[in-house]
Amino acid sequence: MAAGSESRPRDFIRQIVADDLRTGKRAGVVTRFPPEPNGYPHIGHAFAICVNYGIAEEFGGRYHLRFDDTNPATEEALFVEVMQRDIRWLGFDWGEHLYFASDYFGELYASAVELIRRGHAFVCDLSSAEIAARRGTLTEPGQESPYRDRPVEESLDLFERMKAGEFEPGTRVLRAKIDMASSILPNRDPVLYRIVKASHHRTGDAWCIYPLYDFAHCLSDSIEGITHSLCSIEFVDHRPLYDWILDSLERECHPQQIEFARLNITHTVLSKRVLLRLVNEGYVSGWDDPRMPTLSGMRRRGVPPTALRSFCADVGVTRVGDRRVQLAKFDASVREELNRTAERRMGVLRPLKVVIENYPEDLVEEMECVNNPEDAAAGTRRVPFSRELWIERDDFLEDPPRKFFRMAPGREVRLRYAYLVTCTEVRKDADGEVVEVRCTYDPETRGGDAPDGRRVKGTLHWVSARHAVAAEARLYEILFSVENPMAVPEGGDVTDNLNPDSIEVVDAAWLEPSVAALDPGTTLQLERLGYFSLDPDGSPERPVLNRTVTLRDTWAKLQKKGG
Repeated sequence: MAAGSESRPRDFIRQIVADDLRTGKRAGVVTRFPPEPNGYPHIGHAFAICVNYGIAEEFGGRYHLRFDDTNPATEEALFVEVMQRDIRWLGFDWGEHLYFASDYFGELYASAVELIRRGHAFVCDLSSAEIAARRGTLTEPGQESPYRDRPVEESLDLFERMKAGEFEPGTRVLRAKIDMASSILPNRDPVLYRIVKASHHRTGDAWCIYPLYDFAHCLSDSIEGITHSLCSIEFVDHRPLYDWILDSLERECHPQQIEFARLNITHTVLSKRVLLRLVNEGYVSGWDDPRMPTLSGMRRRGVPPTALRSFCADVGVTRVGDRRVQLAKFDASVREELNRTAERRMGVLRPLKVVIENYPEDLVEEMECVNNPEDAAAGTRRVPFSRELWIERDDFLEDPPRKFFRMAPGREVRLRYAYLVTCTEVRKDADGEVVEVRCTYDPETRGGDAPDGRRVKGTLHWVSARHAVAAEARLYEILFSVENPMAVPEGGDVTDNLNPDSIEVVDAAWLEPSVAALDPGTTLQLERLGYFSLDPDGSPERPVLNRTVTLRDTWAKLQKKGG
């Protein structure tokens, strides 16, 4: 047992594991994460990975990554590569323990043959619709297949011919022979193998019959020596089948399946079926669209993996079946991490020209700016300052309300790290819109403080117009405008709940010149505006920024929009 694992467990799974080790029921701990390679991993997968990997690590055990690649019609090698990349980005490494269910196709087939020999399985000629019609209900037993009592030798022959490709998909399946009157629906003679004539991304056309998840899952766990098979709560009714298959085959290694509540987040969809639809129908730009809950989307948006892991740890493991965590909690985890680690830069999204009339036209000074006030080791940088500047348009009002402390006619404000300036003139275009503000500055206030001790309430960020880098900023909001996007009325569609304002593109932003030297993927804080990540779409000549999260909790704003 790993050091510290004897301390009090934090949740019910850790308690089970600790008890198993203490009593000698298990000699060690081996967990696994078994994704199906039919899409990009999302934050729900991240939670499951954190649970599986975290428990193995805490108890000095081993963690396996195993792809459940048993459905060639929907799976791709690309998804295998992306999942490995994204799980590593999340901070986890499986070492040499990378496996595929397809590694075991031969052994799985042999196990199915053994079930037939033992009288526990049969080849059924009913169609999927006919099987479903005979399954029964929660209060009524199902009807046995007319092929249930087929002789063992006949089922063995038919199963071998299924493997040889003699039959078409849907004409025959292999079913377990359990109990059509069982109160547990998955135990009503479930399908174990079906015919799928599609090329597999690893085995090609070597197979045309493939095991169902319930069959491949438990046997793959047993083959690998998994001790604790940790699943999301929807598999609780499948646990008896998991145990039945292993018991019927008298497997020496019999892992324990334990279910925990899956992660759901407000204003977010984690159904791969829906996410695939959003991609294929063009509602988002791809699996890595920063509005998507995929790990690729979050990375592109600038979410640090440490924040994701911290969020998953804070959510914790429970048995509750349908819990929905507020999106604001996730944003808070991201904000807390970035406040500590992200360097600061200055930029203006909606620019307004400021001219300092008494500042020399040819003078350029370099102002020393702090990179991160939370991290002294981050040091400082020098930012050019000149006579003409850009400030945020919202930082000026010609006729301000009483508690507006930013720039206004006759008012003195601080330009961060630079000088105190006073607005002396406002210039407008033919439509009456303010296009330029004229100011004077106090040369004695370099650094932003007055030697006579006078105080100003407003501090504005700025960039030098002569030196600024033109940029595009993509301001992301929630993708779905309601808390539970999957809850749609009869006749409705989940896409009806999409937020039409989930992205705003600002194409006339200006940034301090140091941003051009940063690598794509760098996340920074634009002072007073939010946290942003440099998108690979950009270039040093014209950076593209994705807003990661705002500086403050915008939950009230989300609620107002319909959440």
